[in-house]
Amino acid sequence: MTRRWLAVLMTSLVIGLTGAGASHAQSRCEGGFVNPIGDICWDCMFPLSVGGLQVSLSGNAPDTDNPTLPICLCSMPTPPFVRMGIAVGFWEPIRLLDVSKRPWCFVNLGGIRLDPGFDIGDKGRTFIDGRWSGGQYHVHYYVYPLFYWLELLADAACLERGQFDIAYISELDPLWQDDELSYLIHPESILFGNLLAQAACVADCATVTTTGRNVPGMYWCAGCHGSIYPMNGNIQRDATRVQGAALAAERMVYKMHRQLLAYRTSGSAALCQRQLAPIWPREQYRFQLVNPNPHVSGPGTCPRVGVSTVIYESGRTWPATGEDVGFLLWRKRNCCAF
Repeated sequence: MTRRWLAVLMTSLVIGLTGAGASHAQSRCEGGFVNPIGDICWDCMFPLSVGGLQVSLSGNAPDTDNPTLPICLCSMPTPPFVRMGIAVGFWEPIRLLDVSKRPWCFVNLGGIRLDPGFDIGDKGRTFIDGRWSGGQYHVHYYVYPLFYWLELLADAACLERGQFDIAYISELDPLWQDDELSYLIHPESILFGNLLAQAACVADCATVTTTGRNVPGMYWCAGCHGSIYPMNGNIQRDATRVQGAALAAERMVYKMHRQLLAYRTSGSAALCQRQLAPIWPREQYRFQLVNPNPHVSGPGTCPRVGVSTVIYESGRTWPATGEDVGFLLWRKRNCCAF
């Protein structure tokens, strides 16, 4: 899908179908625009580092591994062909994610609900043990390089660049709707669809919740949230709305890596150039809750993948009108600043 086609589609939906709210009154979309100042957890950009030395005055969240030496060398396509720089590390907000069981609900765009005029992406939930559970979560993936817009860091070459854009809409992706089709991009999931592999995720849950760090190598786990497979929006058991939404958002980020639309930006190998990573480097991500109630301070702010939502979800959502969720995605960046 080209960006121009997507823009035409979105414009036609907004102009021609603004009356969609009446036909979907029973499943009203809720949300709000993210305040780029007041809704952002500014402590989440820490710790800052130069080489292996942390230089920030704030932030207690665990960091990823940084290059040991403060000096770095990068090859250049033009003379002098090699440039020397300083190895810096920081966390930056790069993406927004809508997560909702209501198809075509754009949470971070003010709670706009669109009606495409055809039945797509509408999958029912399951009634289990006296409550509605599981079902299809839809995710929208926005380009949101906030630090670049605000010019917060001196070396813009180290920042994610771009303009605000809707980069991915899960309702238009058949691989997000169907477990069998999703095997096309992750055939290895057959290796993890057993009790032994899933039981191993218990250790990941305990480790990331207590230490803030995931168990290395267990990329098929999303800690306390469940399994990262199948890589789609079919969440069979969501204990809470925040837990289910967090798992859907994490699956979407992994899906972006598998489709080579996201990159590794942390570690020594990414100092000079970001690296393709079809197996997602989950340790380089943090997910800040920004809708319906922004989480800017307190326990569990900007948690890593799989951290138990019990420690921070109280009061963040509410029944009926506060069940659509938005996340701000933070990513670790190691860069050779010239």
